[in-house]
Amino acid sequence: MVALCTGSQGESRAALARIAKDEHPDVAFSSGDRVIFSARAIPGNEKAVMRVINGLVGQGVEVITDRTHLVHASGHPRTDELTELLGWVRPATVIPVHGEPLHMAEHASVARRAGVGNVVMCRDGELIRLAPGAPKKIDELPAGRYYKDGALLVSAEERTVADRRRLGFAGVASIAVALSERGDLVGDPEVKLTGIPLTDAQGRSTSELVFDAAMQAFASLSRAQRRNPEFVSEAMRRAMRESLNAAWNKKPTCHVHVVEI
Repeated sequence: MVALCTGSQGESRAALARIAKDEHPDVAFSSGDRVIFSARAIPGNEKAVMRVINGLVGQGVEVITDRTHLVHASGHPRTDELTELLGWVRPATVIPVHGEPLHMAEHASVARRAGVGNVVMCRDGELIRLAPGAPKKIDELPAGRYYKDGALLVSAEERTVADRRRLGFAGVASIAVALSERGDLVGDPEVKLTGIPLTDAQGRSTSELVFDAAMQAFASLSRAQRRNPEFVSEAMRRAMRESLNAAWNKKPTCHVHVVEI
């Protein structure tokens, strides 16, 4: 029996990944079965593909890939094949549009060698007029990468995207401080850590490290400085960040909320 399955690039919801995790509702493999990956892992997908392969091997399945057998033919044409295609079609104009700049430059070089009269190189957002006359760039249009963020579409260049990556990498530390009019602390500050380890390598509480650093920073301020909420906030924020960096070797986002009573 032969089963054709989706998931050669390690996609988590594809059939092959679900079979590898023994979570598919209809299909299961067993020891002695054979799986052939008639595809090459796209750069960036290697870890996902290996997770699927390891899951299958763990079930006793024999896995065959292009690393050891001739089971994959690339869908990308080689130079001679591109040249042959250009000879068949005999285009007046070639505009390379697929791949990275290196790929497109090589494609343009092949077209010129094949005798194509008009070879136009362009980038995302450049508007090319094909006719009348020789094709050429005539304008630039807004272009870029967007992410679907809930119900919104946001540009990849927006600050929120970078903030989200930073939060995912190093978490966030917050502390709430209440001050009197004279600049005295009213009660103990409250520390909240999100996405940060509970203890350091020596087993010390990271919450206590942050608390102690913030208190030392506050104690070092003059009376006049303590009456300035912005000054207090910045001094404590820097101390929190430095203490976490010293203990964790990461610099999380740090917030200080100062309430005047």
